[in-house]
Amino acid sequence: MDKQKKRQWKFTALYLIWTVLLLWAIKGWTANPGPKTVPYSQFISELQASHLDQVRITDRQFIAREKPPQPGKPEVWIATGRLPNIDETSVIQQLEAHGVKFSGRIQSSSVWWQLFLWFGPLLLLFGLYGYAMWRMRQGGAGPLNFGRNRAKIHDQSTRFDTTFDDVAGEDEAKSELVEIIDFLKNPQKYQRLGGRIPKGVLLAGPPGTGKTMLARAVSGEARVPFFSMSGSEFVEMFVGVGAARVRDLFEQGKRRAPCIMFIDELEAIGKTRATGQAALFAHDEREQTLNQLLVEMDGFDSSKGVIIMAATNTPEVLDPALTRAGRFDRQIVVDRPDIKGREAILRVHTRKLRLAPGVDLAVIAGRTPGMVGADLANIVNEAALRAARREADAIGMRDFEEAVDRVTLGFEQRTRLMSADDKERVAWHEAGHALVALSVPHADIVHRVSIIPRSIGALGHTLQLPANEKYIMTQPELEDRIAVMLGGRAAEAIKYGGIVSTGAADDLENATELARQMVMRFGMSSHLGQLTYGHLEASRFLRMPFLPEERNYSERTAQAIDDEIRSLMDRQYERVRHVLEDRLDPLKAIVDQLIQKETLERAELESLLERAPVESV
Repeated sequence: MDKQKKRQWKFTALYLIWTVLLLWAIKGWTANPGPKTVPYSQFISELQASHLDQVRITDRQFIAREKPPQPGKPEVWIATGRLPNIDETSVIQQLEAHGVKFSGRIQSSSVWWQLFLWFGPLLLLFGLYGYAMWRMRQGGAGPLNFGRNRAKIHDQSTRFDTTFDDVAGEDEAKSELVEIIDFLKNPQKYQRLGGRIPKGVLLAGPPGTGKTMLARAVSGEARVPFFSMSGSEFVEMFVGVGAARVRDLFEQGKRRAPCIMFIDELEAIGKTRATGQAALFAHDEREQTLNQLLVEMDGFDSSKGVIIMAATNTPEVLDPALTRAGRFDRQIVVDRPDIKGREAILRVHTRKLRLAPGVDLAVIAGRTPGMVGADLANIVNEAALRAARREADAIGMRDFEEAVDRVTLGFEQRTRLMSADDKERVAWHEAGHALVALSVPHADIVHRVSIIPRSIGALGHTLQLPANEKYIMTQPELEDRIAVMLGGRAAEAIKYGGIVSTGAADDLENATELARQMVMRFGMSSHLGQLTYGHLEASRFLRMPFLPEERNYSERTAQAIDDEIRSLMDRQYERVRHVLEDRLDPLKAIVDQLIQKETLERAELESLLERAPVESV
């Protein structure tokens, strides 16, 4: 038997002994529930009624046994506390008068037993804690070994689970990673010229863009092992565990070089270290883990073929020491895909599905602006489930359209009953949005307007989709967007004589925030000039919500900002009212059809407007 097994047997025996002692103590505490405690007056009443036949007198209690009402019944014991500084001669006389057997004893227990009851559980906890710390310092395998890393190892040297063929929509990111793959395949090509491959590659981008899959694809293309571990798995209750896991991860990586070590959710251990007032929010375990990671990245040689890759959704919160040259040298942005990228992602996810002949993935890609790979995978799955529910032989275009609506708007709630008045008000509200969007020159295309409630809480919706990808927006485009948001409130005011409802709450909130950004961020105010006001929520980037946002303008300027936002909103609202009042007949026609059909597509809207040319307002 080797030393490692002997240590395991010793630990098991020690643990069993402590467990038996603890169970024995618990059994002693719970074996006899003890007598029922009653008030002193009840005890005297039971004695005077001759219901007692035996009493034990201790230095603190009277413990009495009641006479069983029938033979064979279990014994019933009652107890009551003795009154302090009271002469109990009369009680003894009553016991003698009623023929009750009584005896007395001093109630005490062993000093050693009391010490065991107090310190036994504490010694057990300290023993387990000490053993765990000893095992962690040893660094070997065994029970309670917190320091060993939990990285998932995927050996793709013989079987390629993920390659670049499985990753679509990120052509720029893939082109930057080709060099890493080439180095892992042919390290001599770079070493002969004295070049040094980057030690670390940081993949940064919104959630769901496929950063983890991209890292695994690099491993699959290079045919090297892939160590995968989440940043949160390094951090444990005990300080020092995360640092030990970092050391063990790097040791395993060096032994299996060439390989890729991937840390997902790097911000869990790599946030900016707190200083000054922010030290109140410091986390010792996380900071020690980060320090160990920095040391390990400085200490290993990338020429051995070990590449560190990490992914994060919030690169702005990472510690500067982590992203400096020599550590994570290369930062690759994995951004949201454009329309061609979304189409390519849809083709990847539909490779194994049976599609109907009329399915056009380019149209689905155009209807999903801003979505990432995870969203598109969810849409494909929802479409497949819908086709299966209707027992179809293939997934049709209508299945994809319903899946997009369900993901973006929620599922329809046709069972929700609305009164005729509420339904009419919702119809006027949505018709106002749709007509303004069809009237202003820079609004996105209206594809559908509906008054069917959705699970997200909306009683209706006006679906707009951009004609093409937009990366910048002009002031007229932003103003038209605000106008469309205010169209519902303006239509209600026109119909009901200024009596408005709560249905425009979300529209007003979004329109106000956009107007605030135009004034404070984009310099689109002639009165306030080409300036920005306020810093971009530094407290949010540092994850310190108790620190106030820095404000770099005076109270007078704050009042001017509020006035300018109010003026911008008022101008757009008056503009929208004029648009709707000038086109009141088409507005009423849209409302009537909405109440009757509940949903109108773009072709039906154009037909109601008699295909009138779009007016520039």
